[in-house]
Amino acid sequence: MRRIQTFSAMILLVSLFLIFFYSTLHLQTANTLRVASEKPPKQLDLHAQDSDVKHPSTPEGFTTTDLNVHGISISDELRRVIPKNGAYWNRLLFSALRSLDEGENPLRNEYPWPVCRQENQDLLRINVHDFNSYPVLFQAFLQGMNCRSPPILISQPDRCSSGGKGGNNQTFLLFAIKSIPPNFEQRQAVRETWGREGVYQHGLRVRIVFLLGASSQDDPDLSRLLSHEAALYKDLLQWDFQDTLLNLTLKMNMLLKWTVKHCPQASFVFSGDDDVFVNTAALLTYLQTLDASKASQLYVGHVISSASPLRDPKSKYYIPPSFYDGPYPPYAGGGGFVISGSLLQPLYFISRVIPFFPIDDVYMGLCTKALEVSPEAHQRFQTFDVKEQDRENLCVHKEHLLLHQRSPQHIKRMWRGISSPLLTC
Repeated sequence: MRRIQTFSAMILLVSLFLIFFYSTLHLQTANTLRVASEKPPKQLDLHAQDSDVKHPSTPEGFTTTDLNVHGISISDELRRVIPKNGAYWNRLLFSALRSLDEGENPLRNEYPWPVCRQENQDLLRINVHDFNSYPVLFQAFLQGMNCRSPPILISQPDRCSSGGKGGNNQTFLLFAIKSIPPNFEQRQAVRETWGREGVYQHGLRVRIVFLLGASSQDDPDLSRLLSHEAALYKDLLQWDFQDTLLNLTLKMNMLLKWTVKHCPQASFVFSGDDDVFVNTAALLTYLQTLDASKASQLYVGHVISSASPLRDPKSKYYIPPSFYDGPYPPYAGGGGFVISGSLLQPLYFISRVIPFFPIDDVYMGLCTKALEVSPEAHQRFQTFDVKEQDRENLCVHKEHLLLHQRSPQHIKRMWRGISSPLLTC
């Protein structure tokens, strides 16, 4: 009987211990869950793919003090050149200037990238009465006109800080070449000829990047091939926006943003197409001979000085009268021009004020006009090509700094020719 009583007492003690242990454990778990539930939920980062992109409430971190701190202002000349009238772009410009003068953010209507085009519909319906009469591609441009922060798909953040073993690592000339995903042959021809990276005469370092958007849904998927190309050459930059003619302004804006952050010490930047031919040695010689004041404010190329909008709807450069009214400022043809590295940051800040324009080289002319920087015409930049009878003339190619619209095969052939010690001009 005593053994039974002892055994029963032990069972009771064990049971009480288990009940106490379980209650304590349950209380701790409940407290943990309660504390966790009181923490604010983690916000979804819509721009997690691009670490450069800031929160949309302060687009790109822009403030009016960015201009003031760097001594940047919008020139009165731009305000005089652009008529203050009822055309949509003109209204956008003067609205932005008014906001800037009042110390406000001129990009207050910028939306996060994933919803930007959709949100712009209300603005367009209210402000562009004949929007439905615009060509489809122009409508697409307007829908994305305020969308400035596309996610980056392929980045090269160390592009300007690598490859400098045992020598000067500062980039003297950065080739920034506009390309499209399927144009591998053009890119490869450039890599093997005038865009070859390295240290040239007098220790001048040359680097290159190719700027790409994304293919449309109707195009073959080249993402794996582009990833392999980027890993092999480390010179591709790609953003997630459709690669179209009217999106070249966005591509230029992305170049300014990338270069200011990742290649701020570049002395000069060449912006051009992937079908141009450049005499690299001659271009370097020209840039090196510039005096300091000119080198710091350089914007040089084939200058179009008295252009105006084309009103033919069949033209790929068509500008509807209700969108923009007025002349174009002088600008360097987008096939290829050179700009001072010291102008990149001012241009980027200015581009936060000047509304996007669907023609990228005209937009650059607008931004430089805002900075009171005039394009310099140089007869050795031939963005509209030479006479047909001179297209195979090696001495013509050796004389000029840039020629436009060359096939990959022609680029290779001309490069071998002008590089030959047997050539006499």
